[in-house]
Amino acid sequence: MRFAVSLLSVLGIASVIGTVLKQNEQYENYIIKFGQFWFGLFEKLGLYDVYHSGWFLLILLFLVVSTSLCIYRNTPLMLKEWRTFKEHATEKSLNAFSHQETYSTHAAPDELKQKLTQFLVAKGFQFKFRTQEDGSELIAAKAGTHQRWGYIFTHVAMVVILFGGLLDGNLPFKIQEMLGYKRIETLDIPESQVPPESRLSIFNPSFRANMTLPEGVSDNVAFVRIRDGYLVQELPFRVALKDFRIEHYATGQPKSFESDLVIIDPDLKEPLTKTISVNHPLIYKGIAIYQSDFQDGGTKLNFKVWNLFTPETGAQSLDGAIFQSGVLGAGDDALKVEFNDFRKFNIINLSPDGKGKPHNVGPNITYKLRDNRGQAKEYVNYMQPMQIDGKHYFLSGMRETVQDEFRYLRIPVDSDLSLDGFMNFRATLLDAAKYPEIAQRIAVNSLDVKKDPAVRKQFQDSIVQLLSIFAKSGYSGVAQVIEKSVPEKEREAVARTYIKMISVAAFEAYNMSLEANNKPLLASNADTEGLLRDSLNAFSDMFFFGTPYYLQLEQFEHKEASGLQLTKSPGQKWVYLGSVLLVLGIFAMMYIRERRIWLSIRPGRQQVHFAMASNRKNLDFEKEFNLYREQLRSLIS
Repeated sequence: MRFAVSLLSVLGIASVIGTVLKQNEQYENYIIKFGQFWFGLFEKLGLYDVYHSGWFLLILLFLVVSTSLCIYRNTPLMLKEWRTFKEHATEKSLNAFSHQETYSTHAAPDELKQKLTQFLVAKGFQFKFRTQEDGSELIAAKAGTHQRWGYIFTHVAMVVILFGGLLDGNLPFKIQEMLGYKRIETLDIPESQVPPESRLSIFNPSFRANMTLPEGVSDNVAFVRIRDGYLVQELPFRVALKDFRIEHYATGQPKSFESDLVIIDPDLKEPLTKTISVNHPLIYKGIAIYQSDFQDGGTKLNFKVWNLFTPETGAQSLDGAIFQSGVLGAGDDALKVEFNDFRKFNIINLSPDGKGKPHNVGPNITYKLRDNRGQAKEYVNYMQPMQIDGKHYFLSGMRETVQDEFRYLRIPVDSDLSLDGFMNFRATLLDAAKYPEIAQRIAVNSLDVKKDPAVRKQFQDSIVQLLSIFAKSGYSGVAQVIEKSVPEKEREAVARTYIKMISVAAFEAYNMSLEANNKPLLASNADTEGLLRDSLNAFSDMFFFGTPYYLQLEQFEHKEASGLQLTKSPGQKWVYLGSVLLVLGIFAMMYIRERRIWLSIRPGRQQVHFAMASNRKNLDFEKEFNLYREQLRSLIS
């Protein structure tokens, strides 16, 4: 009994872990969350798929067998105790009871029997008469013997629930896997190429699988995620997604989503159409189809591709779609762009203190740029500018591994809230042919240098040299030059001078780019200083962006996909039945008290012997016995 309770405690703890820890996630997510050491330990313990782990199923099987044997051994005795009145109790045995009382009486035996039976009926007791060998009459009464059914119901409930767990434990696959007939597929290959040993037939008794269906697409397979791989679950019918809809709150957050599904089955005279939503599944042929989530279904995309490190002002066009790829550049420097995800709504809190309300900042696109060596960097670009600290920026995040946080390139918008202003400014700074003109404009406006030709030329050469350094590597390149050529005590002053010169040059460069595009020139004020500072920072950060290409999302044709979860759970009904039995059993054991009363009428002695017993001698029993004893005293005397 103690061992069984211990095992049940282990199952309870395991169930808590299985509830708290999200099951069957990709192993990379667990590694990121727990680290390599704890990931390996938890994997060996089977905590990433607790309910299907070998030790969990073994405990279930052991408890089913042991509890069944316990029921088989004790139930007959329980039923016998439930049926019997124990009318064979002798005077000697009654005298051994701790709760008893003897009354003297002068009433006739028949009259006495009538009073006593009326008393027992009034108290809800069933009774039975038996004439003893010495001629006395014994009334054996019982009440609350249904409490014994609590024991039976509780143990049967355990067996039923555990049996249901075994049915849903995917035990057939585990046996086939142990025998080598099945194996988990770990390669990312098309479904049609998955070998037969990694496929589950339509007769698989239980599974929990996932299916992603873009609008207008149908399929008859789902994927069961197991450990670090998956299995393909074949379905006895085809599921088609006719339409998918999402309702949003005013903030842009999803409010509800639903799918119009069509079941295509040769057994049906015509396709079955059903709309499902969260908590409102479609159940067909024992398979429940739940609305679980939604994804992108292959949104078509159109980009402007800016080459950040060429003095060209124009951008190329690139078309793509989610889950497809393209190529940027040529030769050894070519990069493969993999479009991974598109989100039409992004709810972000951009308040400075983080206490403001989150709001929708518009669509973004996530993609990877992979080089010829196979190494990839991940990027996320937002289509619309975001307002940060009162100013608007185009944001592009980059990270080298999934464990890293995104580092963002913030590009300030121009007066038209577009990227063109910065891109034209960037092109001007990268065009070395324009440096003399920039330097000349600065010298003309400088009273200190414009009068002396020699000083003027030296000043302009310094500007050109400084712009050349800045254009090659940004502020970090300027800092390196200062560190190499300037004594340490003078570096700070020189750095301030260089930054001021770069800012003045940036003002002229920005206006030159505006002139070339017939745009109004910048005025000399605080707003212009902020724009130039942000533009220079963005230009300097380009060297840490990891790629020369900036993908500006221009247009998209949104296509959504519905995330479905398909479950076949024959053990579910058994668990429900077991739960009902468990409630009945616990209710019977907790709230029903078994009590027995014996009344021995001894005509020869003019006595009535009263004895009372209960399987649970608590305060209530003591009160009840004292009450009955006094009531019988009044009744018999």
